[in-house]
Amino acid sequence: MRVDFHTHIIPEDFPDFTEKFGGERWPTMNRTCACGANIMVAGKVFREVTDQVWSPEKRIQDMDREGVDIQVLSPIPVTFSYWADTEPAMLMSKIQNDFIAETVQKYPDRFIGLGTVPLQDVDAAIREMDRCINELGLKGIEIGSNVNGANLDDPRLIPFFEMCEKWRVPLFIHPWETMGRDRLPRHNFMYTIGMPSETALAAASLVNSGLMEKFPNLQVCFAHGGGSFPYILPRLDKGWEVWPHLRLTTHPPSYYAKNFYFDSLVYDPLNIKYLIDRFGADKIVVGSDYPFLLREIPPGEVIDKTPDLSEKDRKLILGENALRFLNCEK
Repeated sequence: MRVDFHTHIIPEDFPDFTEKFGGERWPTMNRTCACGANIMVAGKVFREVTDQVWSPEKRIQDMDREGVDIQVLSPIPVTFSYWADTEPAMLMSKIQNDFIAETVQKYPDRFIGLGTVPLQDVDAAIREMDRCINELGLKGIEIGSNVNGANLDDPRLIPFFEMCEKWRVPLFIHPWETMGRDRLPRHNFMYTIGMPSETALAAASLVNSGLMEKFPNLQVCFAHGGGSFPYILPRLDKGWEVWPHLRLTTHPPSYYAKNFYFDSLVYDPLNIKYLIDRFGADKIVVGSDYPFLLREIPPGEVIDKTPDLSEKDRKLILGENALRFLNCEK
């Protein structure tokens, strides 16, 4: 069983919220041909995409060719739209959640769905999370690494995380709106440096703030192998040690980080070995970032190339961990 935990999808008939609600920040779809489109933001091409990003049938063809049994579907982060008013942001969430749920219902043996919520309004986010899990049958929620520049330890978000733990809703945390964006345009550093750094800040916010101590059963998985977080964790521990007046937790950050999950999108067996050594083989899931340019082809290749993994650990990472994390039996 090979489960690709990190894939993105968007409806083919994605509506134009710019026309409906005004403003330039809404992502829109500009079809370029029968099998391609540009995702536009503020009149500029944000990302070129193919029908892989909306067609479940195309996905299944790729999955069969690449040896993937199940994809976990999640929205494209540019659609989070935390900056918007609650009403249109909720509609944006519902359109995507309904589409993902319909895709899963059509092909239940090939897809598992994650939803999205308007996290700028915590009450609304909790209502939509309830609908995602209890009405649509989705298995978790994807959230961004910050909410309008506020880190995930912002006190306003505490009720959301409280309900995630209470309802056992897994969270997939994906970087978006990265810090230092003004310094990252050259060389596409937003993707190669900004996103890993942004993910590290999100993870550090959860452990240093005491949020993971407050909600020890919160289920959290980070994209892109946790970005740079696993490699700066000893430095975070050192800071906790030398600045006792700043401590908000009983134990150092690494104590709480052991509960995190991480996808395997690190490209190099050396990095996979490091993740396994630090967090355990039971905390790593395959993630490819399908269908985008930086994706791993075939999904799980880095696991296949990692030497000295036991057959048990390979099975855990390639599929069993993801299904357990999502409270899912397939």
